[in-house]
Amino acid sequence: MSLEALQVGEKGPVAPDGDAEKGAGHSQAAEAQGSKLAGSFRLRLADLISAGPIEERGVLPVALEDRNSTNYNSYFSIFFAMNINLLPITFGLLGPSYGLGLRDCVLVVVFFCLLTAAIPAYLGVLGPKTGLRQMIQARFSFGRYLVSVPVILNLATLTGFCVISCVVGGQCLSAVASGSLTPAVGIVITGVLALFISFCGYNVLHHYERWAWIPALIATIIATGYGGSGLREQAPTEAATAGGVLSFGMIIASYMIPYACLASDFTTYLNPKFSSVRLFLYGYAGLVIPSALLMILGAAIGGAISSIPEWEQGYEETQVGGVLAAMMSRAGGFGKFIVVVLSLTLLGNIAATMYSVTLNFQILIPQLVVVPRYMFSILVTAILIPVSIKAATEFFASLENFLALIGYWTAAFGAVLIVEHNVFRRGQYHTYDHDSWNVASRLPLGIAALTASALSFALVIPSMSQVWFEGPIAKGAGDIGFEIAFVVTAVLYLPLRYLEKRFSGR
Repeated sequence: MSLEALQVGEKGPVAPDGDAEKGAGHSQAAEAQGSKLAGSFRLRLADLISAGPIEERGVLPVALEDRNSTNYNSYFSIFFAMNINLLPITFGLLGPSYGLGLRDCVLVVVFFCLLTAAIPAYLGVLGPKTGLRQMIQARFSFGRYLVSVPVILNLATLTGFCVISCVVGGQCLSAVASGSLTPAVGIVITGVLALFISFCGYNVLHHYERWAWIPALIATIIATGYGGSGLREQAPTEAATAGGVLSFGMIIASYMIPYACLASDFTTYLNPKFSSVRLFLYGYAGLVIPSALLMILGAAIGGAISSIPEWEQGYEETQVGGVLAAMMSRAGGFGKFIVVVLSLTLLGNIAATMYSVTLNFQILIPQLVVVPRYMFSILVTAILIPVSIKAATEFFASLENFLALIGYWTAAFGAVLIVEHNVFRRGQYHTYDHDSWNVASRLPLGIAALTASALSFALVIPSMSQVWFEGPIAKGAGDIGFEIAFVVTAVLYLPLRYLEKRFSGR
């Protein structure tokens, strides 16, 4: 470079040539065009969501004027549709593993279903009266910040149930395809289909659940009819023991009580003028009728597997799906179609559970309340599918380990909410103030609720009877952990909450 050029450069910046100017202009125009297209896409997406059936509201309280739905039997239909599927059959299959014959399994299922379904059915009644989602109601016991503990546990519980359902659905699709479709691919199909329903939200979910039970019921009746002769081939068992009865009862409780953590999520838009007793009976019937009948069917299948080689082979290959495919094998292509329908019956349970999971994310991290609820459906599905694929490799071991924990904490949680509402709030719904739901200074500290729940485990742990641990109380009496959790938490919460109110004034 010449000295003259260097001198010019030192005096000031060299002016860009014409080609550089054109390049910069094209770049700026491209950026502007890209921003315009992105903005247009966001606007179109927002318009589509607003015009369509997709629910954007998350955990925000539902105002009284918005609680105008009169479709009260939807509380029955959503629970009925969530339970008339393969999930309770899967739980019932565990009965014979505790050394119980079919008669004993029937008695245990009926008794524990009738006992434990009352907790979620009752808490769901508070939804129309308060306009609050279930875990937002929990803030009026556990406080603004300490409620994070049950929320995290609830997220794990609900996700666990979704995993079980996805695995069973994937196994059924794989069994029908005779190995050409792996359980992993079946799990992906099940998860994506459930995502679509959960993505749309409350209204679509209720419309789906209102009709989804019909093909589910028909397919279940047909499958039972084809396998009816085989169900008589029950393997011989010894006399039932207290430990076996109570341990299977814990399995039933672990299926039923967790609904207490999401019951109000499905009733917040209902008109509060409806009879609470009738609404309770709707929810109670929706839980008990399909769950008890299908758990009994599952216990009958479980007791006959070892007596029928074809069923046993199917069970070893793809577990629940393999047994059902073997039961329907005589029906040929029609039988495969019925098994596919049975696998799709799980979508109602997965979608409804995922709907509650999305709400719990916003409660756990309040800053996420500005994020539309449907975005969490995508996130949950992205987590759910790989976890389900992993859990499928050791399904029943994963299932029993999971069930070993959820029944205990959900019983303690339900005890706190019921005592808080009936004793300290005297059943008065106006005490759940919509202006206070997100203000820590207007909510209880939550110390009493968390302390009562935690202290109950001093007796729960010795009362547990699991594969990996058996407490000294359980050795003589069987697993009475969830009963202890409920009763002890309720008793402890009374004095602790009284002291909390006395010293904090709230």
